[in-house]
Amino acid sequence: MTKGIDEPDGRGRTGLHLTGLDLDRNPDVVVRSVDLLANDWYVLRATTFDIRTSDGSWRTERRETYDRGNGATILLYDPDRRTVLLTRQFRLPAYVNGHPDGMLLETAAGLLDEDDPESAIRREAVEETGVEVGEVEHVFDVYMSPGSVTEKLHFYAAPYRADELRGTSHGIAAEGEDIEVVELDVDAAVSMIGTDIADAKTIMLLQWSVLSGPFAR
Repeated sequence: MTKGIDEPDGRGRTGLHLTGLDLDRNPDVVVRSVDLLANDWYVLRATTFDIRTSDGSWRTERRETYDRGNGATILLYDPDRRTVLLTRQFRLPAYVNGHPDGMLLETAAGLLDEDDPESAIRREAVEETGVEVGEVEHVFDVYMSPGSVTEKLHFYAAPYRADELRGTSHGIAAEGEDIEVVELDVDAAVSMIGTDIADAKTIMLLQWSVLSGPFAR
């Protein structure tokens, strides 16, 4: 008996080795086998597949995929005051890979879990910023690291008002979250891209906001 395969793992999951075996949408790709490498919380798999190359020949490849589920993110903005509402929290992977202190400025975001994307981002906006958003705008969906991570991220935007702010400290303590809410002038935020703002989803939403979103001239 193997946890995550024929015995429930710590999250009650079985059959984790079956994901991808039934894929047939691309006739030039034939999945041969899927090996479960790790499933402590998220799932790491190694998939062996045959792929037909541009010259018509076939070759066999083995690739690892990291499955953490899909997520959603939202840019909260005040069009009248030309501000955006971001969060700051510690990110260990960034810290390990050279970020000075691991404290990243980001748009509010989280995994979908069992929710649809819009419901999930409403939940995350409240948890991370304290703002209960009204109508939201779906901006686009993006695969953030398609070479190895399966996650698709759903991007949203919504307005907020200054009187909706409820302090600067949020997050769910039981989940280890200690999140600071940071309000910035949008032009200042854009000028921080590549320096103080080094998070991809945040950069994408800031650029959208000034190119074709609420702050487009």
